[in-house]
Amino acid sequence: MTWDEIWPLLGAGVQETAYMVGVAAVLTALGGLLVGVLLVLTDRGGLVPLPPVNALLGLIVNVGRSLPFIILLVAIIPLTRALVGTTIGTEAAIVPLTVGAIPFYARIAETALREVDPGVVAAARAMGASRAQIVRKVLLREARPGLVAGFTITVVALVGYSAMAGVVGGGGLGDLAIRYGYQRFENEVMIATVAVLVVLVQLVQMLGDLVARRLSHK
Repeated sequence: MTWDEIWPLLGAGVQETAYMVGVAAVLTALGGLLVGVLLVLTDRGGLVPLPPVNALLGLIVNVGRSLPFIILLVAIIPLTRALVGTTIGTEAAIVPLTVGAIPFYARIAETALREVDPGVVAAARAMGASRAQIVRKVLLREARPGLVAGFTITVVALVGYSAMAGVVGGGGLGDLAIRYGYQRFENEVMIATVAVLVVLVQLVQMLGDLVARRLSHK
């Protein structure tokens, strides 16, 4: 296979990977942040202490984090089919990507939120701030650098997950590497795919670090 044939394949693979990772990242940010906030709020000493709810959420998150992504990918095939009507392609891959990444980011978000100075929260409560105001204007605001840094790690993990999704026809660079680099022994395609994945990860990491540094100085 010549490079004139490889470049269009790489371009399509990058677009599919960017689409999968982008949509999954947005859903993960929303879902993971929500779960992380709930874990902090419902903990003992939290703004809404509910130990049974906290224990249940913690258990769900721990189970989700303990499953290797390739196993999760196969295990939730019925859910994927029910949501998108198929188990093959980029749309189908978004479901396991999101399900696998939400518990991962939830723990990171929880850790970042717990690092907020308790004195700042106590001062806000003493000033009569509501729980919603404390969450929105104190916890989330103060934890922004950590949340962004954690989200960057999560997006990098999603890039890796998306490559594994290629094993089951999920599309993107992983599918390209499997179909051409592995099954057809096209070493040039495999090398090019790995190089592009490395570049994508570096770009994501650099952008995330830049945003986190700027937020930490505000």
